[in-house]
Amino acid sequence: MRTQTTEPPRPVEAAGPPSGSPAARTRRTERAKDWARRAPLLPALVFLIIVTQLPFLATVVISFVRWNALAPDNRGFAAFDNYRAVFTDPAMRESVVTTVVLTVTVVLVSLLLGLGLALLLDRGFRGRGLVRTLLITPFLVVPVASALLWKHALYNASYGLLNGSLTWIWGLFGSDDPPQPDWMTDSPLAAVEVSLIWQWTPFMMLILLAGLQSRPSDAVEAARMDGASTFDIFRYLTLPHLRRYLELAALLGTVYVVQNFDAVFTITSGGLGTANLPYTIYQTFYQAHDYGRASAQGVVVVLCSLLVATFALRAVSSLLREEATR
Repeated sequence: MRTQTTEPPRPVEAAGPPSGSPAARTRRTERAKDWARRAPLLPALVFLIIVTQLPFLATVVISFVRWNALAPDNRGFAAFDNYRAVFTDPAMRESVVTTVVLTVTVVLVSLLLGLGLALLLDRGFRGRGLVRTLLITPFLVVPVASALLWKHALYNASYGLLNGSLTWIWGLFGSDDPPQPDWMTDSPLAAVEVSLIWQWTPFMMLILLAGLQSRPSDAVEAARMDGASTFDIFRYLTLPHLRRYLELAALLGTVYVVQNFDAVFTITSGGLGTANLPYTIYQTFYQAHDYGRASAQGVVVVLCSLLVATFALRAVSSLLREEATR
């Protein structure tokens, strides 16, 4: 007698709505609307990729190539030799130290001055709009023009404003032998730092002033009614509120100051211990003509900048989330 075997029931797959159902038509309509919103941005995205990503990709490829214009016959694949040379080069290590000192000094001093100016501009007084416009003017000056201004109009030992002011002050006391220091030779790194501080203080001031104006006024009024002093309000209310704005200003300032080339090139030409990372890359590329090593140096600097920029983006995201929850 033949026994009839029955197969186990197959699982029934969840079927989606038919293509002609209202749900499917709604999804197609939403998808078409999404593409309609994104389509105008596609040319900009393609342009951005061509302008930024393709040159960086080419730089990464060249960083693995042994390519020196002074030795055209010695060209080929170098693997990680260029990166090994970058991390063992004494000039590169010295430029890293110079970059760190320059960046930390400029960012910290600009933050402190920007905070003081923001606290002053947060108060109401006649002509505040004009004063605010005048204070942000240094940030609007072209970096090369700013460096030339400091080099010739202020630092120059023969006709600069600083030495001219010293001559005028000493003349008030009847002295004919005023000090005439050569600022760019005696203090070259400080000369670069002062010019960058002058340029970046308005940037810090704008960010911190925006933070001060977003501070809840009812908490400040309540603290004043409870007898809190101005210093207590600044310490326990204003400073904690400005913490993320301070972090954002410091991170953004670090990203830009690390990449500064104009001031170093214009004021000191990288001499007397002022060569930072961008200027060292310039020397490797345009003076030593070592394109492979210069590309490796550029890749290392970009990766370090991206690391700092990641923290800056996180700070911006946290600020936006806080503003959205208010």
